[in-house]
Amino acid sequence: MNGVHEAKLSENKLSRVFWFSLGVIFTGIGLIGIVVPGLPTTPLMILAAACFAKSSQRFYDWIINNRMFGEHVKNYREGNGIPKRSKPVILGTMWTFVLFAVFIAIPDSAPEISRNATVILAVIGTIFILRIPNF
Repeated sequence: MNGVHEAKLSENKLSRVFWFSLGVIFTGIGLIGIVVPGLPTTPLMILAAACFAKSSQRFYDWIINNRMFGEHVKNYREGNGIPKRSKPVILGTMWTFVLFAVFIAIPDSAPEISRNATVILAVIGTIFILRIPNF
């Protein structure tokens, strides 16, 4: 087994419970993202894998061996990044939903910070995605 795929369990039981709980939350939201457009599954599963890598080898293995998203999580965890052809799709989808939110979904009665924060977070996300290595 590749070293990156061996869980380094926290010695502290409370810490393991914390990381495991976070992993379950990210997994749950990620699984919802399979059927809800705009909710990203793979990034959430990458976060879940990172949490399980500190708390549960069994759940970590389940994520990286999953036929739907496991390969993407493995590639990211091994430092290989994401396929070059995926970046335009990821960014296009993200910005479609961001613009939908900013111009249509966020009500006029919402504080202006709602729109600003949405755009700022999208810019940060875009920078992060562009910095991930390609393969």
